[in-house]
Amino acid sequence: MPPPVNLYTTQQANSMTSDEYPTPVCIPRSDHPVSRKNIDREALKVMYRLRDAGHKAYLVGGGVRDLYLGKKPKDFDISTDARPGQIRKLFRNSRIIGRRFRLVQIFFRGDKVVEVSTFRRRSEFDLNGADKVLASNNTFGSPEEDAFRRDLTINAIFYEIENQSIIDYTGGVQDLKKVSSE
Repeated sequence: MPPPVNLYTTQQANSMTSDEYPTPVCIPRSDHPVSRKNIDREALKVMYRLRDAGHKAYLVGGGVRDLYLGKKPKDFDISTDARPGQIRKLFRNSRIIGRRFRLVQIFFRGDKVVEVSTFRRRSEFDLNGADKVLASNNTFGSPEEDAFRRDLTINAIFYEIENQSIIDYTGGVQDLKKVSSE
């Protein structure tokens, strides 16, 4: 079993293999404060369209963290198993950006932008030097790998729309509770 993850880093995942990732904690809607009514309408549209096309799509990162803490997020990021080209085909109002890793920006009225990334994992470039540019094939991964490559456990919490549950691979919810009680 890997050492416990702490608030400040998920770096120990560098040495983990995919079968060593812990089973995530799934928190049902009745046991967490994140409400769909506080999620940006366009972000919900993006997640539903991805889901309806047969893809996984989670609200991720600081948006989930802020909602959990009762704050208004400055933006909403989505991660999915759809590849950038697949996302682009689903959203005509989008463009692919990024040299290091491809993101899809989806544009809405009022200068609103929702960024969508494909689940990714750490690559040899991440492990051997952050200043290097990823090869053109990118390093796509699973939701577990995506959670463990994030900088902080509190940014590795996922919200899924189907059951309105929180998915936590890294102990981020426990860390959020510690931070909010201090």
